[in-house]
Amino acid sequence: MEFFSLNNINLYIAIALSVINGVLMCFAAYKFLQIFQLSGYKLKGYFSWLKDTKAKYVSRMILLSLLSLFCLVVTNALFDAYHEQELYSYIGLIFYFYFTIVLIVNIYQSPKKIPLKNTKRMARLNVAMFIFVAAFSFFIIALSTEYLQFIRFGALCLVPLAIPIIVPVVHIILVPLENLIIKSYISKAKYNLKKHPNLIKIGITGSYAKTSTKYILNTILSTKYKVCMSPHSFNTPTGLSKVVNNYLSNDDQILIAEMGAKNVGDIKQLCKFIQPKYGILTGVGNQHLMTFKTVENVLKTKNELIESLPEDGYAIFNGNSEACKTLFEQCKVKKDIVSSNLKQSKIKAENIKINEDGTTFDLIINTKKYTCKTSLLGTHNVENILLCVQMAKKLNLTDEEIVSGISSLQQIPHRLEKIVTESNIILDDAYNASVEGSTVALDVLSTFKGRKIVITPGLIELGDKLKEENVNFGKKIAKVADIVVIVNKLNFEAIKEGLDFEKFNDDNIYQAENLNHAKVLLKDFVKKDDVILFENDLPDNYI
Repeated sequence: MEFFSLNNINLYIAIALSVINGVLMCFAAYKFLQIFQLSGYKLKGYFSWLKDTKAKYVSRMILLSLLSLFCLVVTNALFDAYHEQELYSYIGLIFYFYFTIVLIVNIYQSPKKIPLKNTKRMARLNVAMFIFVAAFSFFIIALSTEYLQFIRFGALCLVPLAIPIIVPVVHIILVPLENLIIKSYISKAKYNLKKHPNLIKIGITGSYAKTSTKYILNTILSTKYKVCMSPHSFNTPTGLSKVVNNYLSNDDQILIAEMGAKNVGDIKQLCKFIQPKYGILTGVGNQHLMTFKTVENVLKTKNELIESLPEDGYAIFNGNSEACKTLFEQCKVKKDIVSSNLKQSKIKAENIKINEDGTTFDLIINTKKYTCKTSLLGTHNVENILLCVQMAKKLNLTDEEIVSGISSLQQIPHRLEKIVTESNIILDDAYNASVEGSTVALDVLSTFKGRKIVITPGLIELGDKLKEENVNFGKKIAKVADIVVIVNKLNFEAIKEGLDFEKFNDDNIYQAENLNHAKVLLKDFVKKDDVILFENDLPDNYI
């Protein structure tokens, strides 16, 4: 082909254009890469977003291609670029590059709950994507130059159409390399753990309250021990290996590992390299039914922590969860079940009182009673505290150390965190929401004086139970709130159905496109001394 002749200037122009396009498409693919990252680099979650969420980002790519191609064809026709004036065929590309830059600026300026994280894995994906897109761009330029003379270099305009598919294709190409890298991280973590033979390792899992329980346990145990806690929501193999490799110090005595899961076998994989001796099961519910499909699968997966404990291990179960009661009976290692409602529980709470300043309660440790006060809100946090007290007693903390730890507890960000402004009280429970957690949040809201406003997108990841649980959520909201702002269209009809069932005033129901829009609406009707509950915030793959 003449195109590949080293004396052909068009060859070098094609190479340059392909490289530039590779760079631009990596930026233009931001949203697709972000969602892929939020999906845990799982194709199922990514394609679910492409299928079920708004198709506006795919539509933007289609519009970019078609509009650019149209402008290029018109430009070629005007300058007769098909024949003598071949140089003018490049002018049409100006429109393509201009429209692409406008798209990129728009994507980067749009609000994001969790922006794309520039991790090493994402860097590798971006490099591979650049190479793939540049090669693909060069290929279609060469092809069109030979067979589609009326388009020529304008074939670049077709590349954005392939971006939604190129992202998973590049991922598949990199899977063997990524698996090797993950194995190397885990191998290094195993090696580092072997250097801490006396390290006390505690695993925490459950459908809800994992992070809250982790923070509480860390605070209480820190009155006696040097503790390493997995920060934020580091609860995956990569996250926990990072904790061991980068956060665990030589003088740490305890490692607290939060263990998350969205599929059967996830907890078992985590336990293989952490090898916890102690386990806490915070509760089992219908969270993540979208991926687990059945409650039985959720139950089986959460129990993987208990089944992975050694013969001399020890497990604690939340007695307020019926599923936990079942797993408690099946458990073969030393165990305790904790609940203020169970006679067999050695740790209980009485006289629980919740007000705007926090929670007070009487802590019963065996037969002794201690009055405790914490800034944490909600009866659920008291039950979380009890689980941690039971573990603290197992690890030989004195009652005085435990009570001191409880008094030192700080509010946990975005988990029913109270924020006091000049004119209002905000209850920030926006990290995520479960059926159980949302019920508790409304109970806490009901204890506050003043007009009550609930801002929520509803509950997600509930599979076939999605509508039913959001209708019930709407009924519960109606009994507490004075004004409701429903964010996003996903659960609007279901929540409104629940509100209507309780004859909630339609004039006090608002709909917002996203959280930022909800905050704008809030300014129109919020008054001094209103109490505002932010319950859940949709991740970007639902927006």
